[in-house]
Amino acid sequence: MRQPLEDRTITISRAKFTVDYPASTMLISSMNPCPCGYYNHPEKDCLCAPGMVQKYLSKISGPLLDRIDIHIEVVPVTFDKISDTQLSEKSEVIRARVEQARQIQEERFKEEEGMHCNAQMSSKLLRKYCQPDEAGNQLLKTAMEKVGLSARAYDRILKVSRTIADLAGSENIESDHLAEAIQYRSLDRDGWGG
Repeated sequence: MRQPLEDRTITISRAKFTVDYPASTMLISSMNPCPCGYYNHPEKDCLCAPGMVQKYLSKISGPLLDRIDIHIEVVPVTFDKISDTQLSEKSEVIRARVEQARQIQEERFKEEEGMHCNAQMSSKLLRKYCQPDEAGNQLLKTAMEKVGLSARAYDRILKVSRTIADLAGSENIESDHLAEAIQYRSLDRDGWGG
């Protein structure tokens, strides 16, 4: 599973030959936060024994988790939110913003064969297109030290922040784009899950 996520190819080796197949995938998954499902729940107490949450979360290997760009915690929606009559942003507006961001990325990578979006950037292209300012570098350094992020997680944060900047129509990655991308790495945080 790690090879297709990282290299976007699947290699099948047999005694007399090796074949590479393209495998550009988008992995979307979900899981409960613990066996009972109530860890970090805003209203209900977790029923799991001490250490059970960490044991449950350790079923996902660190190297696999590193290759997932975004992992966020979703809490139940309250009645007040469900019944809120305030208008939210329309899907058409969101779609237009996403299409514009995809056009920006298509233009950015027009010289790169087979590359269409920020998620496909190599380390070389990260250095070219994802250079945060001094404040952004300091924010990343602090996050790396506090949370103990890996080099792979660092790359993922830069790719996600580049996409957030594209969605905002910003040519540069700003500190708020980096801060948002860091927030999307919830399972990397020390102490999450015990």
